[in-house]
Order: sequence, then structure tokens, then C-alpha cells
Amino acid sequence: MAFLLNRWVKRYSLNQNFRNVSCENCPKLKSNLFGALELSQREFLDANKKCNFYKKKQTLFVEGSLPRGVFCINEGKVKVFKTGDDGKEQIIQIAKSGDLLGFRSMFAQDAYKVSAQTLEESNICFIPKEDFVSLMDHNSVLRNGIIKELSTELTGQAEFITNMAQKSVRQRLAFVLILLMDVYKEEPINLSREDLANFVGTATETLIRLLKDFKEEGIISTETRKITILDVPKLLNVAR
Repeated sequence: MAFLLNRWVKRYSLNQNFRNVSCENCPKLKSNLFGALELSQREFLDANKKCNFYKKKQTLFVEGSLPRGVFCINEGKVKVFKTGDDGKEQIIQIAKSGDLLGFRSMFAQDAYKVSAQTLEESNICFIPKEDFVSLMDHNSVLRNGIIKELSTELTGQAEFITNMAQKSVRQRLAFVLILLMDVYKEEPINLSREDLANFVGTATETLIRLLKDFKEEGIISTETRKITILDVPKLLNVAR
């Protein structure tokens, strides 16, 4: 009985900690686009955004729905993906703390071309469209940062598509692991084999076989689903 009580107390406390996060106290403020905001603008943002706790595998938005604003990841990770006619996912991005999601479709005044779902327990803030646009109108640094972000993403997507189309599965796995190193930083890469396969664009069985090869070659180590990169130069060489 005590075990069950402690578990619920822990869960309730976690949920409480994931609400009403102040931009001023956000550790990612200076490194993301909102770092350009003045104090009064951060206060405006705090007053108009909503912060919500998301469990693992909860949906932020789905392909075909209309955007109503922008999502800012305070903590956690989110997969962005398209779903094929056969129902199989193709992951195109793993978003991390500090990233903004949804503003591209919002500016295009078009439906989402992708879906987004949490990969782990996450705290995510939502900024309504009219408030986000108002901040842009009154802060040229934020506006220019958004334009630069859109340009950078276009270049990144072109590189991603080229790599996915022209490289072998082994090369694609190495390339994706390099991308994930930037997402997980010093932590082990923690993705299900199915999600990793959907990111690489291959069957789960093929992915598992290649991971075993990488492990035998001393490139990675694995512990359950977690992957640690042991030899970055060798991984880069495989990705070329």
C-alpha cells in the first residue's frame, strides 16, 4: 500500500512541477529564439502562453489539422513525422528542449504537413498565433531569427532528403546517429528500435542487424534500448 501511495505522490508532484513555467526561469531562454525578447515582452509571453505536461506518446498536432499557434519545448523530446499510405511513419526530426514547433505551417496559413508526438514525459508551452505574431511585429530580432530559422531548416531538410535518398541503409543509420548525438548531447541515445528504424527509413529487423554490426566494430555500445557512441570518427567515416 505504501509503495502505491509513494508512486502516486511522485507522479502528482511531477505533474505539478511541469506547469506554469516562467520564461525568465527557462534554462533554454538564451539559446532559443525567445532570448531576443525584452523583459516586458517575456512578461507578455508568460501571461498569454499555456504550459502543459505531456505523457510519453501524447500527440501535439496531427497531419492535416490547422495550426492555432506555436509549441515551445521546455523539457522533453518530440518526434516529428509523416505517415505513409501504408500507415508506416517516416520520422524527419527529433525536437528537443528549446525548440519551437508549428510556426512554419502557421505562417503558411496551411494545414500541418506532419504530425508531432512526445517521445518521453515532456513539458511544452503553447503560444497562440495572435500573441506570437504580435511579439514578432514588435521585436525585429525575433522576426529576423524566425526568418533565419526557416532558411536554416530548408537547407537542413534538403541535406536530410539527399542523405536519405542517395546513401545505403548502413550510411543512413550512421548519419541519423550523428544527428541524434546533437539531440541527446552527453546522454545515451534513447529511442525505441521501431522509432529509430522509422527515422533511418528501414525495417526494424534490418536496423537491429546493423546495430549489432556497429557494436561488433566498436562504434557503439548498447544497454537495453540505449545507444552510446564510442567512436565518433569511425561513425563519421561510415556516414560519408
